[in-house]
Amino acid sequence: MAARSIASLSLSFGLVSIPVKLYSATESSGAVKFNMLARDGSRLKQQYVSEKDQAVVPRSEMIKGYEFEKDRFVLFTPEELKALEESSSPSIEIMSFIPAKSVDALYYDKAYLLAPDKRGAKPYALLAEAMRQSGRCALAKWAWKAKQYVVQIRPGEEGLVLQQLLYAAEVRSHKELNIEQVEVSQAELQLALQLIAQISTDSYDPTQYVDEEKKRILAAIDEKIAGKQVVVAAAHEETAGTGQVIDLMEALRASLAKKPAAAKAATVEAQPVVASKERKGAKRGAATATAPESDAAPAPAKARARK
Repeated sequence: MAARSIASLSLSFGLVSIPVKLYSATESSGAVKFNMLARDGSRLKQQYVSEKDQAVVPRSEMIKGYEFEKDRFVLFTPEELKALEESSSPSIEIMSFIPAKSVDALYYDKAYLLAPDKRGAKPYALLAEAMRQSGRCALAKWAWKAKQYVVQIRPGEEGLVLQQLLYAAEVRSHKELNIEQVEVSQAELQLALQLIAQISTDSYDPTQYVDEEKKRILAAIDEKIAGKQVVVAAAHEETAGTGQVIDLMEALRASLAKKPAAAKAATVEAQPVVASKERKGAKRGAATATAPESDAAPAPAKARARK
């Protein structure tokens, strides 16, 4: 499915204005969601109840309000809220160019992809290549959905990335945590550096990593659909907060003695997971999940793939 643009904007620096289209850069798979059901297996509906008389309020009668004092609100109609959002500016105004790595990743918020719109390919390519060769990225202002953002525009491998940045007031500091300052010995530091060198790689490949916890939960769901008893794995052994005194030097030496692949071998592979369409089809079958585990009979193999 082709990506759909969120908005048409203009990226300006100096007297140059580049027409661009905005696309979401990420799509979170999210956690596995469980539905709230009654004990008979029927779905439960969420309702809003008035604090005044406990009456259920339908969505058609709801309005939004801003609490400016305790229990005092100023009310906004849907039309007024829409007008506030429509005040957003279609222009992204570059304020300055800074070194590419001068923004701490702690300030990164949501990322977007920028692509050139009609007649924007040449200035778009020019800006991207100029930033690559100069080793700099751009800081810009952007008003979007009733909020003004400071954004970073940086060149990726194949185009420009717009990164929303958090304001200083939105980011916590380590100074708030009162972290104890301790000294480390040269011998401890040398062992730690050796351990870092032993398990270092030159790049990050996101395709090498999968959500093992999600795979484990989905495998358990498949077993439940098939009528099997779900067995809870033993909890991971706790190594911190147990009061045990650990010899740091011995722990570092033991870590160095291990082979780099040892950590991978310790990971238990989850059972194969069927495609999401098959799982949804199985959910529409008999209510296996609501039956007691002791009486559940294995579901026919065809039930897993039935749509």
